[in-house]
Amino acid sequence: MNLLVIMLVNSLLSLILVLIAFWLPQMNLYTEKANPYECGFDPTSSARLPFSMKFFLVAITFLLFDLEIALLLPLPWAIQSTNTTTTTITAFILISILSLGLSYEWTQKGLEWTE
Repeated sequence: MNLLVIMLVNSLLSLILVLIAFWLPQMNLYTEKANPYECGFDPTSSARLPFSMKFFLVAITFLLFDLEIALLLPLPWAIQSTNTTTTTITAFILISILSLGLSYEWTQKGLEWTE
C-alpha cells in the first residue's frame, strides 16, 4: 500500500512539474537576445561553430566505458564474500564485454576523430 501511495505521489509531482515547465516560460526571442554578447560590440564572427561529430562519438564511447569500469570498482569487496567463484566469473564476463566493445570500436575506427 505504501509503495502504491509513493508511486502515485511521485507520478503526480512529476506531472505537475512537467506542466509547470511547459506553461511557465515565455518565448520572447528576438534578434538581440539570440546574438552572442561580446562586451557591447557587434560580434565579428559566428559564435556557433560547427561541432565535430567524431569527437562527440569518442566522448560518448568514453562515458560508456567509464561507466562500465565503475561497475568493476566494488570488485575487491565482492571477492571477500563467501562465493568467490560467481564473483570471478561475473568480473571475467564484464571484462570480456569491455574488451569486445573496445576491439569493435578500434576496428570500426570509432576512436579516431581525425580523418
